[in-house]
Amino acid sequence: MSQHRTDRSGAVWALVITSVAGFMAALDNLVVTTALPSIRKSLGGELPELEWTVNAYTLTFAVLLMFGAALGDRFGRRRLFLAGLSVFTGASAAAALSSGINELIAFRAVQGVGAAIMMPLTLTLLTAAVPAARRGMALGIFSAVTGLAVASGPLIGGSLTEHISWQWIFWLNVPIGLVLLPTARLRLAESHAPGARLDIPGTLLVSGGLFGIVYGLVNANTDGWTSPAVLTGLIAGSALIGGFIRHGFHAKNPMLPMRLFRSRAFFGINVAGLLMFLGMFGSIFLLSQYLQGVLGYSPTQAGLRMLPWTGMPMLVAPVAGYLSDRFGGRPVVVTGLTLQALGLALFAVVIAPDASYAAQLPALMIGGVGMALYFAPAASLVMSSVRPAEQGIASGANNALREVGGALGVAVLASVFSARGGYGSAQSFTDGTVPAVWIGAGVVALAAVVALLIPGRRSAPAPEADPVRDAERVPVAA
Repeated sequence: MSQHRTDRSGAVWALVITSVAGFMAALDNLVVTTALPSIRKSLGGELPELEWTVNAYTLTFAVLLMFGAALGDRFGRRRLFLAGLSVFTGASAAAALSSGINELIAFRAVQGVGAAIMMPLTLTLLTAAVPAARRGMALGIFSAVTGLAVASGPLIGGSLTEHISWQWIFWLNVPIGLVLLPTARLRLAESHAPGARLDIPGTLLVSGGLFGIVYGLVNANTDGWTSPAVLTGLIAGSALIGGFIRHGFHAKNPMLPMRLFRSRAFFGINVAGLLMFLGMFGSIFLLSQYLQGVLGYSPTQAGLRMLPWTGMPMLVAPVAGYLSDRFGGRPVVVTGLTLQALGLALFAVVIAPDASYAAQLPALMIGGVGMALYFAPAASLVMSSVRPAEQGIASGANNALREVGGALGVAVLASVFSARGGYGSAQSFTDGTVPAVWIGAGVVALAAVVALLIPGRRSAPAPEADPVRDAERVPVAA
């Protein structure tokens, strides 16, 4: 009886610690968006600097996710979780103390490094602590908390910015991190994965390649598309990504085995996810600024008005899950992406210097329902697209590709925005936002087409997994 109570207590502590850590890491993906106008006013900087304020975090987070999971497997998951949490907490304090935009960008990048080490280990620590019979419930709670962070990011960021200061979107992490560190040290059990290997060449190739491409896109309109720096970034970045793809085919233990993409299911759900985040995240980057800079809403008001979009998945997810169970994942995902594209298209139609919120609401709600229909079956589609022993790699790759999509979305859509408009006036901002959101809608519509590649239910199911062995290797929630 005493051992049972101890095990149950350990499972509860693991759920609390990993859920709070996951909430912090997920929150920082969107918490900055509603604070961007205030950051620009306080620290200066133009569009490229604002892009890097967001992308410095998402890029380092994306490219180091799978590397962070491998570090934990090899050197100890609790040890690396504590290291990542320490880096994330310290970088949050440094970001809050930044006196210039370039300092803020640098510390946002360090935040992303900490999150990339911490986040993929939350689920491995949780699955090791929770008995198999209760694991589904625990993972469900973890996913709900992470989803709440995404939904509330713009609102929390807006409220802190308006009522205290933008620095508090970063200070918020510090006391939470300082409480979690000793608690995790005392309450989490250590675990390893024997034989785990690090893919340092693959990490360097993908990191350098993505940085070069995003650097070229961000600076193209200010420096010119034919400037040496932009061309070098785009060409060298593309070459490094090509090298990463080749490495994934030929290396013995690559961080992302490219043979997985030979599966229609794996290719379809992952490329669709990358495109969806590209269109959605890039649009949120501009629309959150549009609500404040053009329509005159306060940061809190802007965050509240985005809730029908970002918060809808919390309400619709149970229905989406039921539909996925009944009709299969593919039709639900395709329908969700189609609705998300329609929502963005409606937004592009109604955007104007004097647009009413009532005119925007249908676009927000349709987009939110579409997002919920996409997210609900995505995890199971990813997991069922590979063999059980590869589910950890597949889950990490899915998350990394979605983060890459978000970073590219901010870079691409902001590039369109700056080519057609700017911050000079409400009309200029609108002129740049409309074509950018149209492109965002088109990219998400393309994601719906790609998702049609996912096989239907008639395809053979994946082999049965050993739930304990394979759950230990799942590095991050899909």
